[in-house]
Amino acid sequence: MVKEKTTLTFYGGVNEVGGNKILLKDGDVKVFFDFGMSFALKRQYYSPPLLSPKSEKSLQELGVLPKIDGIYKFDDKPPDVDAVFISHGHMDHSAYLSFIKREIPVYCGETTRIILQAFGEIRKTDLEFNVDGILFKDFRTGKTVNVDSGLKVEPIHVDHSVPGAYGFIIHTSSGAIVYTGDFRVHGAKPEMTREFVEKAEEAEPVAVITEATNMTGATVSSEVEVERKLNQIVEQTDGIVFAEFASTDVDRLNSFYRVAKKNGRCLAVSLRQAYLMDTLRSDKRLNIPRLEDENMLIFRKSKKPTEGKERLRNWERQLLERYSSKVVDSEQVSKQQCRIILTMSFYDLEQLVEIKPQSGSCYISSSSEPFNEEMEIDYEKLVNWLRHYGLPQYHVHVSGHIMPLQLKAVLKEIGAKTIFPVHTENAELFAKFMQNSKSQIVLAEKGKEYPL
Repeated sequence: MVKEKTTLTFYGGVNEVGGNKILLKDGDVKVFFDFGMSFALKRQYYSPPLLSPKSEKSLQELGVLPKIDGIYKFDDKPPDVDAVFISHGHMDHSAYLSFIKREIPVYCGETTRIILQAFGEIRKTDLEFNVDGILFKDFRTGKTVNVDSGLKVEPIHVDHSVPGAYGFIIHTSSGAIVYTGDFRVHGAKPEMTREFVEKAEEAEPVAVITEATNMTGATVSSEVEVERKLNQIVEQTDGIVFAEFASTDVDRLNSFYRVAKKNGRCLAVSLRQAYLMDTLRSDKRLNIPRLEDENMLIFRKSKKPTEGKERLRNWERQLLERYSSKVVDSEQVSKQQCRIILTMSFYDLEQLVEIKPQSGSCYISSSSEPFNEEMEIDYEKLVNWLRHYGLPQYHVHVSGHIMPLQLKAVLKEIGAKTIFPVHTENAELFAKFMQNSKSQIVLAEKGKEYPL
């Protein structure tokens, strides 16, 4: 029996949102596309911080980390993978780089590398996120990576809810394969996704691996509409505005910044977000507010009376020294509530005790709605805090993922022979939705090898 030349094996991203780990074999060449954490699978066994994985062995035993030879730094076998390509810096696509052998090159966009290395500084090093020693190799759109004489990877930028996101056109001995990563056409930079789609169509691919996240709960909106709604809320608010959104969502950061400026307010961000913003300044192509700006502040949480002398990590100390004139605490924020939009995560709610929100303040949730039991429990606690302080909650958000009808149109335009949906809990729904497509829809099984 003749061995198939080019194959795909899905070790994650199957019947789940995230956790993508896709192995492409082309002859003797092996390349992974994304190596993310499977949050859904992990939640079945763990409840951090009290119940957290203690070893790679436990993660493999439970199937959270797939059993693959020649890729992990904790096994003594020689490297059996030629490269790993990361589409973007979200943890469900990149976190498990922590386990990769450091001899294996990891290709990603420059912005993604900056974000991951910044997270490496901000987060306490743990089992599941540690990028120390990784052999990062940057790329940008237009730079084709030659993994081997017969395998070339062409990264092309796409629009997503984190900067530096890419899709890939992989040129193999069996034809082109397209991997969308996470993408959308309703964000702040639709022209980037448009360029990716046009290039993908030109490649005449034999297969497309596509995200299909939003098959239920789809909405029609845009970042422009989000900013307009945020402005309507802020201009009517007498007191402080609390804002919750992902620290890596630069588009949302820019929207809140512009709204703050338009309404004569300052946007106060956390130390962590400030450090990420400061680090991303090295990417000259990225439009991001400067911390020196008169409408920017850095919020330093009040320490507990029992904590004594505060221990600062190097990145915190450097940031506080560099921007000492921009730093405010809860007491200072409390005295100028009508001039502040304060970013606040679920884990910062204790600061409300010191801030004492005035009547007429509000809370804006600007990230995904709760979608599982654990998040519902956290949401219930959030609502209890908001009730206690008389803070109405608004939800103003637009997804980082493409909507169903737009996705169908894109896939029709690309015109691949075969489509593999990933990053979705609704693969069967997607297959039925695409029944009148000329492409064959393959619902992948985890760990099964698919010849092309």
